[in-house]
Amino acid sequence: MKAKDKKNKESVIWTEKYRPKHFSEVIGHPAIVKRAKAFVEAQNMPHLLFSGPAGSGKTTLALVIAKKFFGSAWKENFLELNASDERGIDVVRQKVKSFARTKSFTSPFKIIFLDESDALTKEAQQALRRTMEMFTETCRFILSCNVSSKIIDPIQSRCSVFRFKLFDKKDIAKNIERIAKGEKFKINSKATEILHNISKGDMRRVINILQASASITNNINENIIYEIIAEAKPVDIKAILELALKGSFIDARNKLLDTMLKQGLGGLDIIKAIQKEVWNLSLDDKEKIKLIEKCGETEFRLVEGSDDFIQLEALLASFILARK
Repeated sequence: MKAKDKKNKESVIWTEKYRPKHFSEVIGHPAIVKRAKAFVEAQNMPHLLFSGPAGSGKTTLALVIAKKFFGSAWKENFLELNASDERGIDVVRQKVKSFARTKSFTSPFKIIFLDESDALTKEAQQALRRTMEMFTETCRFILSCNVSSKIIDPIQSRCSVFRFKLFDKKDIAKNIERIAKGEKFKINSKATEILHNISKGDMRRVINILQASASITNNINENIIYEIIAEAKPVDIKAILELALKGSFIDARNKLLDTMLKQGLGGLDIIKAIQKEVWNLSLDDKEKIKLIEKCGETEFRLVEGSDDFIQLEALLASFILARK
């Protein structure tokens, strides 16, 4: 039994294991957390609209609010639906209404959390608007979306809007340090910086990469991170671009092929890495803009189904011609 418990403990997904359970554990968004905490203390709240990019903590805060409102009975009084899976009007008419019309025995109201609500059709949103009006005595809604402009104005006007932003470097470093302490692994500062740059502030992605890296070694460095994420190393991309800009097409081509084969990268992976690295080249802004334009054309062709290597060869050739 003990061995089984140990195995189950080790197989836990870190994004759930380290998801905050209290307001004090929520990293970043101090103003939003303060307002949410005030709602719980007052035992009342309006409908809420959480808007922001993926991995910015919207679902986490909704769960913390529910757990603090309802205590041990939070599962009976909290309904979580993903609108991207069930996006039609039927989900509003059936699941949402059937949950909303019954009164809670332990609390003034229940909470329905609609994740990715910007995926709801316009008809479903109109039905939801009416449902929010009808059952306001027994239920409160927390809507989560990536783009608030996709939510119709009548719903937005009924909600208190919270705008989440991606986590900055110090917040990500703080969470990495907490997880490293809990899981007993070491990570150097360079790897932490790379995680922030790669994730662009998406905490969920940071934690998933950390768990994958820690399964390989207890001493995480930048090389381990690049192996896990399957992205081109900036130093390799920079070398390819410098060779091309010097006019050494064959050398640049060989280096490109070697990088793609050794690291198992596709054309879109390479083109995104090139686009990032162009801004770090020792060129004037006009030349950089020309090269970015070439990257955009190549990416379009790749998305349309063109051959990866031929298009990247053509991109290197266009870089040489642009410089001349």
